[in-house]
Amino acid sequence: MAKDLGGLIREPVVQVRRHRRRYGERTIVDGVDLDIGRGEFVALLGRSGSGKSTILRALAGLDHGVPGSGQVDTPDAISVVFQDARLLPWKKVIDNVTLGLKGGASRERAFKALEEVDLAPRATAWPMQLSGGEQQRTALARSLVREPEFLLLDEPFGALDALTRLRMQALLLDLCARHQPAVLFVTHDVDEAIRLAQRILILDQGRFTVDLEVNLPSDRGERELRVAQLRAQLLTSLGVTEKELRRVA
Repeated sequence: MAKDLGGLIREPVVQVRRHRRRYGERTIVDGVDLDIGRGEFVALLGRSGSGKSTILRALAGLDHGVPGSGQVDTPDAISVVFQDARLLPWKKVIDNVTLGLKGGASRERAFKALEEVDLAPRATAWPMQLSGGEQQRTALARSLVREPEFLLLDEPFGALDALTRLRMQALLLDLCARHQPAVLFVTHDVDEAIRLAQRILILDQGRFTVDLEVNLPSDRGERELRVAQLRAQLLTSLGVTEKELRRVA
């Protein structure tokens, strides 16, 4: 069962049991269990090659033909945002957002989604005319216009500069609070995971080795202490030594 910020039990939107995925002779995901509730924001950390993107692709239904087993229950309404915005360069922003949508109200819905990410004035621009942050905001609009119950993000801000990244993180939190999807956010960045997530998982050798609730206090001093504790615990779990921790403290 998933929990909300108050610790209350709620029914999961996403439910995974004993899930395995293999590539050749190598087991990438080794019998994991996972619940994510509506409105719950879960960050997934792990070293390169740990299987983070494999799990995301499995939950998104993008790994057809990959050998696997176990139970994976997800809602029908799923959207995925990648590090690359993956906009079609020959289609204008509004047409990228409506891509694949059916019905006469699709453009109206797309304009509303663009308004949510503060891009309505750029609706008729070409992707090449957008900055990196604007392209990712377009990708978010394209995801949200589909009203997903489950939103998956695979390092969506990894290629952005520091200031744009902070703005995109704030925008994502605002949009998720408004729309309340279940969220799985894959990242390499421990600080980003702490800043965004209600719960943080670490994947190591195909298994979840850490499942940690963030629960940041409202008091500034207590909050800073909790962030420092979480950061040290997560970095240690990711294999950072005490000597390396002192260097990044």
